[in-house]
Amino acid sequence: MTKEDLLARLKAKFGDSIEVLDIPPDPEPILELSLRQARNIAFFLKNDPDLQFNVPLCVSGVDYPPDKIEVVYHLFSQVHHHYIALKLYAARTNPVVPSLTPVWPGANWHEREIFDLLGVRFENHPDLRRILLPDDWPLVWPLRKDFAYETYFPMPAK
Repeated sequence: MTKEDLLARLKAKFGDSIEVLDIPPDPEPILELSLRQARNIAFFLKNDPDLQFNVPLCVSGVDYPPDKIEVVYHLFSQVHHHYIALKLYAARTNPVVPSLTPVWPGANWHEREIFDLLGVRFENHPDLRRILLPDDWPLVWPLRKDFAYETYFPMPAK
């Protein structure tokens, strides 16, 4: 299946829930997903026999001040040897996106890192808790571009 066939198939099934952000000649199609359809699209990408995107290679978060945070899923199909990237955008003031861990369990720790370092909450995540920062870390996020190191005061040593 060519990149164009893949994009046409997804647009035919999900319509306006998908926006193509792909920049030719990039070999990896890049799609922006609507938050309300993201999990349905993800299940389709994983379970459709012609697609079978079964491996989440990387999940990352990017801060775009002043108004949005992006979550990017890079996926691979071991069966068909093709790639795709999915982008979800959340409001920076209250960043909430659906968790895709129920679709790809391998996304679990990646989503926890994004939660811990950027403050993005993943709806219906099975275990959304800190993974890197100490439990006493205040509600500031070190990977946001407005983070100031002076905002964190560690607990005094015992």
